[in-house]
Amino acid sequence: MKNIIRTFAIAMTLGVASASGALAQQVKVGFAAEPYPPFTSPDASGNWEGWEVEFQKAICAEAKLDCVITPVAWDGIIPALTSGKIDMIIGSMSITEERMKTIDFSDKYYNTPTAVIGTKGEAFDATPEGLAGKVIGVQVSTIHQDYATKYFGPTAASIKEYQTQDEANNDLAAGRIDAVQADSLTLDAFLKTEQGAACCELKGNVVDDPAILGAGVGVGLRKGENELKGKINAAIAAIRANGTYDAFSKKYFDFDIYGK
Repeated sequence: MKNIIRTFAIAMTLGVASASGALAQQVKVGFAAEPYPPFTSPDASGNWEGWEVEFQKAICAEAKLDCVITPVAWDGIIPALTSGKIDMIIGSMSITEERMKTIDFSDKYYNTPTAVIGTKGEAFDATPEGLAGKVIGVQVSTIHQDYATKYFGPTAASIKEYQTQDEANNDLAAGRIDAVQADSLTLDAFLKTEQGAACCELKGNVVDDPAILGAGVGVGLRKGENELKGKINAAIAAIRANGTYDAFSKKYFDFDIYGK
């Protein structure tokens, strides 16, 4: 009799686990392994926090997905997705035609301008003429590298590539380069630090080129993952409609990050 009861209990446990598994599809969410405030950065204990971490948790809860944070080197993040090492990219990746040749995207979940910062007190703007003869820092494998190369490369002294945004910012602060191009929010976060405020200032936003800079930031997905894409798009729409998106965004920004 005890064996029968034990067998029944095991079967019930397995059944509950199976039912639970049916409710929560596990997906590995990739983003850059280096800090990218205010979107992603590790705290003193090594736990990741930031606006994009909160966004990820919100859409995973809404879509009933069991999401596992999986930091990946930025220059290898698309190969990590296509090879199955991760299942989604939620790492401020802009939706561009070039990337859509390899991967798919959800609907956009934010859209902000691209900016240039430079040494405080030096008079130049974010134009090819203004940056003529300057050394410009960009993060490798980003839309900013592509844009700077096309528009500023012909007149700049050089376009210097960095593995992380922090490295580019630190070189600017140290006077080893003249300017840095990146997302305006990321650069604004740097300018609000003690280091950034002491050395640098905003030189302006670049002229938009949607073919390079994209149509906003989306969740990167493997091609053919239509069911997962549908869940993510529905979740984005839901958290925008029910106020969740605005609630956590207000902790980081005093404007609508979703954009036009």
